[in-house]
Amino acid sequence: MNDLTISLVQASLHWHDPAANRAQLASLLASALPSAGLTDLIVLPEMFTTGFSMNAATQAEEHPGPTLAWMRAQAAFYDAVVTGSVLTRDGSAYYNRLLWVRPDGSYSTYDKRHLFRLAGEHEVYTPGTCRLTEEWRGWRIRPLICYDLRFPVWSRNDPRQPYDVLLYVANWPQPRAEIWRTLLRARAIENMAYTVGVNRLGTDGAGHEYSGQSALLDIHGEYLAQAGNLQTVLTHTLKARPLYDLREKLPFLLDADEFSLPDCK
Repeated sequence: MNDLTISLVQASLHWHDPAANRAQLASLLASALPSAGLTDLIVLPEMFTTGFSMNAATQAEEHPGPTLAWMRAQAAFYDAVVTGSVLTRDGSAYYNRLLWVRPDGSYSTYDKRHLFRLAGEHEVYTPGTCRLTEEWRGWRIRPLICYDLRFPVWSRNDPRQPYDVLLYVANWPQPRAEIWRTLLRARAIENMAYTVGVNRLGTDGAGHEYSGQSALLDIHGEYLAQAGNLQTVLTHTLKARPLYDLREKLPFLLDADEFSLPDCK
């Protein structure tokens, strides 16, 4: 299995302005990745076109919509998967929906399971019912969204169908930044997987502040790369051999409880 290069996009988002956010993110990517072949996976924050909004009736995109088209173009140009979540209307329901878009234009979706009660997200959006595990360039990857980070059972690495990378996209506010860092470390350690957290910067239209702290951790919960509070595209290569060597040396996953949760078909 080859190594996997991941690019974490940490940016201050424009409130309720999808066109401006798509343009800004495209510019950041163009500056950091001037040609194709430099990365395998590009990760954008939660609700990266609007910020974390409860104004679904006025801000939701129909599915499929313009942001999916934009992600397809970016994925094709960089020859990489592009992922992040978008405020989405599908039929009569609203979703905080992660899109996993491949270079050939095909895609998968994951709807956020755990809806943030303190913001009233559960009153606006429909929760997801299954988890997504993607295989990409020999790696198995589990993408999740923000508040899912607090729930280890939903994030757990099933030893019968393990993943290699656990990935969270988020709008995680600055007052709880230490919890963000602590839970990312915990999820990495307990699941014996590389763990990625991509958060936003700036202040949203509701006055909530975000300090970024996007990061990539190894299976010991140690930081491999951190973005701090800078607007940046942080690119790092994950090594396959150390992951499998450590799992063989420390086979903790083999002692995990034998129960499973639904995966998306």
